[in-house]
Amino acid sequence: MTRMLDISGVHTYYGRIQALKGVDLTVEKGEIVTLIGANGAGKSTLLMTICGRPRASAGKIVYDGEDITHKPTYEIVRHGIAQSPEGRRIFSRMTVLENLQMGATTGDPANFDGDLERVFTLFPRLKQRQTQRSGTMSGGEQQMLAIGRALMSRPRLLLLDEPSLGLAPLVVKQIFEVIKEINEQQGVTVFLVEQNAYHALKLAHRGYVMKTGEITMRGSGRELLANKEVRAAYLEGGH
Repeated sequence: MTRMLDISGVHTYYGRIQALKGVDLTVEKGEIVTLIGANGAGKSTLLMTICGRPRASAGKIVYDGEDITHKPTYEIVRHGIAQSPEGRRIFSRMTVLENLQMGATTGDPANFDGDLERVFTLFPRLKQRQTQRSGTMSGGEQQMLAIGRALMSRPRLLLLDEPSLGLAPLVVKQIFEVIKEINEQQGVTVFLVEQNAYHALKLAHRGYVMKTGEITMRGSGRELLANKEVRAAYLEGGH
């Protein structure tokens, strides 16, 4: 397998508060890799550090053989990384179509119609809602839009931050099925941050566990699902 993302010894601070403490993590091309952990463990910070906001104060982030640790965010996006952030952060006053157009701003305009059709095939609901203001949609529909907007930039690596947060179980199942399809049918490598450990580990080829800014465990999705510590901390109590 070809290594797509290689994070080594990464430290990140918010002011004087250290959020990441020497994180080592890899994502191979074509994989779904998940990062689980309690709220405040540093999972979202790691995704944002990959995208250059905040910057890693030490360590190295290599994407597709190139050091992107100190590259500006817009350059990182142009290299083929897209993020669907925690809390969705769609443009609520814009329509669904306008949000998807925003996702396509770094791409080739010639690809727009084909990419739009691909997103509408994954999320038929968005096609039905394309002229609707996105802020008036349900939470599940907004999450579909956040993922769809990220896909409009044609990423090779998709960073997903808590895609199941606050959604009904049926919608969560649907979102995870789409993530699997994006990976298997469209060949997009996925790095998934999730509190819903059961769904995430069931889906992922490999997983990591993060506690207070450090990676404490790693293994295949199946190994971590069967691990007694992981079960006690993240599965049997609801997460």
